Amino acid sequence: MTTDAKTARRVLLVTGGSRGIGAACCRGAALQGWDVAVNYARDAVAAEAVAVAVRSLGRRAITVQADVADEGQVLAMFKLIDAELGPLAGLVNSAGIVDQPLRLAQMSGARLRRMFDTNIFGSVVCAREAVRRMSTRDHGGAWASAGGGRGGAIVNLGSAASRLGSPAQYVDYAASKGAIDSFTLGLAREVAAEGIRVNAVRPGIIDTEMHASGGAPDRAQAMAPQLPMQRAGRAEEVAAAVLWLLSDEAGYTTGALLDVTGGR
Repeated sequence: MTTDAKTARRVLLVTGGSRGIGAACCRGAALQGWDVAVNYARDAVAAEAVAVAVRSLGRRAITVQADVADEGQVLAMFKLIDAELGPLAGLVNSAGIVDQPLRLAQMSGARLRRMFDTNIFGSVVCAREAVRRMSTRDHGGAWASAGGGRGGAIVNLGSAASRLGSPAQYVDYAASKGAIDSFTLGLAREVAAEGIRVNAVRPGIIDTEMHASGGAPDRAQAMAPQLPMQRAGRAEEVAAAVLWLLSDEAGYTTGALLDVTGGR
């Protein structure tokens, strides 16, 4: 492939792309013409399955292992994407964790550190690296894009928990997602004149594997009768919102917090 052909492609990084909403974003992005870097922390087999699905749709895909809570791994991930796929045009910050339902008084320091390192620090550092590559402004420094970047779009995955608080269950998770709301609003204004749009999608109860990682695999089905639409959402329904925010159709949308909650 020539350099011109390589740089003409749109390249998207999806953190946490091996499962759930992240995987749905990868597959949907391929349908919309994106080449995709599928990030994963542990499950290489699942990540490769997503990459195979992207390639089957005629797009390029690579898998990239990195724990987003580790800055060194994040830096290495972005360098690999630069080398393998070319200039980044989109970032979906989907990597995130939840834990066992507990009251705050029962939560360990290790749990809190892990929650905030992954859900906040990871998203902020990934966004920083994306801005360094996308910004049309020459910020200077060794990391700056030569002659400025080409702009792009960042979509952070928040949660309805940020406005509901998740008392006696996941106040730490809710707090981490509240930080994502604030970060999205601030960064959107910071880089709006640099060709970068920053938005967030806040899912409600979505039927994904994430509930199992928090020790409640049936939570989505159990909560369905309590939801206004009487059902849990699907990962693809969240991905559709993410992909719209990445698209040129959302060209005048930045600093938005878009709820996908079935009315919750």
